[in-house]
Amino acid sequence: MATIELQQVEKKFGDVYAVKPMDLTITTGEFVVLLGPSGCGKTTTLRMISGLETVSGGQIYLDGRHVTWLSPADRDIAFVFQFFALYPHLTTRENIAFPLQAEGASQETIEKRVKEVVDLLQIRHLLDMRPGKLSGGDKQRVALARALVRRPAAFLMDEPLGALDADFRESMRAEIKKLHINQNATTVYVTHDQIEAMAMGDRIVVMSNAEVQQVGTPAQVYYDPANLFVARFIGSPGMNLVAGQYADGVVNLPGSNKYAAAPEWCDSLQEGRNGKDLVIVGFRPEAAQIKPDGMLAGEVYASELYGAHTLLHVNLQDEIVHIRTDRLSRYPIGTMVRFDLDPDMVRFFNPATELAITRKGIS
Repeated sequence: MATIELQQVEKKFGDVYAVKPMDLTITTGEFVVLLGPSGCGKTTTLRMISGLETVSGGQIYLDGRHVTWLSPADRDIAFVFQFFALYPHLTTRENIAFPLQAEGASQETIEKRVKEVVDLLQIRHLLDMRPGKLSGGDKQRVALARALVRRPAAFLMDEPLGALDADFRESMRAEIKKLHINQNATTVYVTHDQIEAMAMGDRIVVMSNAEVQQVGTPAQVYYDPANLFVARFIGSPGMNLVAGQYADGVVNLPGSNKYAAAPEWCDSLQEGRNGKDLVIVGFRPEAAQIKPDGMLAGEVYASELYGAHTLLHVNLQDEIVHIRTDRLSRYPIGTMVRFDLDPDMVRFFNPATELAITRKGIS
């Protein structure tokens, strides 16, 4: 498998950026997810890595080899598309074997490699069937087998589960991750589904407006978002973000609420706001705990049971925050509740720059 390196890679259409200059290194055997809303540049980035899209600037290296201007066929990369792209007139066996036949591989090599991937993906029973007779999940397995059979240096996957039903998505998500681990395959995976990204990625590249917003592990982008976009985009629902005014270690929040910042934050808050008193307090729904003597208070606006937990929507004077509580909790609409925040899970943001304020001594 291979290391993929992007150095100041960009794509422009006229004066409009599809991808702003980006630097990214994907190490051998790593599973990296490009995540973001439609039109953010993630698929364009993947296509530039594959050679299906030319770059407007920058360089691409595959295991140290400069491949920026090489054709897709010369990059030793396999691409798995969202819409399977199987040949309808060929059987599963013939679809899988096609890349090897195009390379002029011997019949013995073709049979051996096809058997290996068929056994790996457990699709032997599909070998004599044509795509029209296959389910969505089976078509995606065949598409994966066709990519694997070449033993490429890296796999690029563009929303490969996007056309599947919900049940298939879950099982195929597990299969692709297992496949990645078994093959130690360098994989770049594009999705707009954050659940896929969090479940599958070793690292996540969060993109918006043609630009990388943050690169980190699933835990880093969830618990330590780099800016307000990442805080809102990651999580279901996203991070609670409440604007307030900071003075002397205390943030005044809507509804006459006051939040005392942990002492280790005070110096950073003083400097990170560039001399202004406005600050945004961020916390995940699970960071709040309902307590009779809690520091903060609000009125229950709505309550939703999700099976394993209940999600409360709490109104702090026209600012709605989400609190995850026990599944057996019952709080009628209009009930006043008090809650505390886990100080280890509270984050702060500068409303002017929209960037996270970093605690001193924490990298």
